[in-house]
Amino acid sequence: MIEDKTYSVERYTAEIDAKVYIEGFRRADYFIKFCQQCGNYGRRYGCPPFEEEPLAAIEGYDRVRILGVKITPKDMSLPLEAANDLMKPVISELNEELLETEKSLGGMCYGFVGTCPYCGDAACARIDSKPCRHPDKVRPSLEAIGFDISKTSKDLLGLDIKWSQDGLIPEYLTLVCGIFYKKH
Repeated sequence: MIEDKTYSVERYTAEIDAKVYIEGFRRADYFIKFCQQCGNYGRRYGCPPFEEEPLAAIEGYDRVRILGVKITPKDMSLPLEAANDLMKPVISELNEELLETEKSLGGMCYGFVGTCPYCGDAACARIDSKPCRHPDKVRPSLEAIGFDISKTSKDLLGLDIKWSQDGLIPEYLTLVCGIFYKKH
């Protein structure tokens, strides 16, 4: 567990057969509706709609490594808006780890929803129909390709996702990502 002055971080991992994960945890028709309601839909390279059917990118992989992170704030009176400040350094570190693991396993990783950690506050080039500035790094989230993150977190990592109440940060924040790869 990583400790910081403002939060602590616990990590979780699980391995599952890719076919079992796709069949048991993907509900693309249900989750695409949530993506379509988001302002990032069609405006970020990590968000749908995608040029290629998402399943085509993971065909041929037979395993999935699920990585989860539980971020527990020390101050429970923080407003929900503080969540991004707590998650940003953790996401940045995990994105680099995911890309390294993707290379070492020869697989395909799926990161986190939200703003691009590589472009910062700059608008995504997709808005202007320009190529991605970081195509070697940007990856969609599992949610963006239709996976149920609440079910993934609970069933595979034993970690319930908590939600904000009364505009305050929840008891803890949960990040879930994954890497599809071939067994060696």
